Amino acid sequence: MFGTIAKLDKQAFQYVFALSEHREWHLLARKISQTGDGPFYFIFSLTLLVSNSRGGELFNLAFAAFILELPLYLILKNAIRRTRPCHRGAVYLEDMPVNVEQGDSLLPVTAANSSKPFEPSDKFSLPSGHTAAAFVMATSIWAIYPQWLLLAYSWAIAIGLSRIALGVHYPLDIVAGAVLGSGSVIAVLYIGGY
Repeated sequence: MFGTIAKLDKQAFQYVFALSEHREWHLLARKISQTGDGPFYFIFSLTLLVSNSRGGELFNLAFAAFILELPLYLILKNAIRRTRPCHRGAVYLEDMPVNVEQGDSLLPVTAANSSKPFEPSDKFSLPSGHTAAAFVMATSIWAIYPQWLLLAYSWAIAIGLSRIALGVHYPLDIVAGAVLGSGSVIAVLYIGGY
């Protein structure tokens, strides 16, 4: 069963990653991924804090959820130690050209990514920290501003897909990050009696 899941995970990775062969998609994936970097959340929350009557609720909820999510993320990532696709020699990309000069990576070299490969901040991939953080924010937004549900979750899903397209995560890493991020907010809501 786990072999089948792993095979499907790699096939789904290959499908999404292949989209980044097109320069426009690769650049879009980079831009979307950048919106999942840490400073964005602080600036967004702070902006709502000073400009919206419920901004303080969002700020407090997201802050509490990040306090729960971040240590769990670090513990899981360092306990599981799943190698990222971009660092793994066991990624099967039979039908794609391979640059053997990029170390043990078997990611295809494309016009989009050959000149400046995307380098993640750490070695391990499970769970996706960008996705976990995006789902902390999306779920916090849903809890405080339910009318923004579709926009918030569409953005969080786009963050996850961008991480696959950049070759730094498998789909199951994204699912785990989404569960961790959303679960952290739900736990804070439950513990806080919201």
